[in-house]
Amino acid sequence: MIEEPKSEYRSGIGTDIHRLVEGRKLMLGGVYLSYPAGLAGHSDGDVALHAVIDALLGASGMGDIGTLFPSTDPRWKDADSKELLFIVKEQLEEKRWEVVNVDLIIHAEAPRLEQVKGQMKRCIAGLLGIDFTAVNVKAKTNEGLGDIGTGEAMAATATALLRKKRKRTL
Repeated sequence: MIEEPKSEYRSGIGTDIHRLVEGRKLMLGGVYLSYPAGLAGHSDGDVALHAVIDALLGASGMGDIGTLFPSTDPRWKDADSKELLFIVKEQLEEKRWEVVNVDLIIHAEAPRLEQVKGQMKRCIAGLLGIDFTAVNVKAKTNEGLGDIGTGEAMAATATALLRKKRKRTL
């Protein structure tokens, strides 16, 4: 009897924070939100997807978002973070990693996110090619404390679990 090797699992954590500024679209979790300010950043500033990217890169041992998509590189100026996440997913697949689940917390005083959390889950699950139920999105306020609490910034924290795909053997 041939014994199959045990699966390898790895977890990662990612975090991001950006200031809110006027004159930018607010992209959060891959979803456009109608709001008077958007997140400053070299790309579209989507703190939620950036945290997910960092969690995935950390779990796979492939570095971080700043190394893969440096703000000094004009190719990533105003980049859509959905495209960045898709690039990371392709790199994970090349290294035989599959995403088991993603858990995401968005820290924002406003806007209220309850009505769009499902859209964010669908977007992230779709980009990663995983089941909707394998993605969780939570929204937290900072109870008026700090830059997030005063509405000057938004942040996100994400964890991800990866499983190494087994090589097929005959």
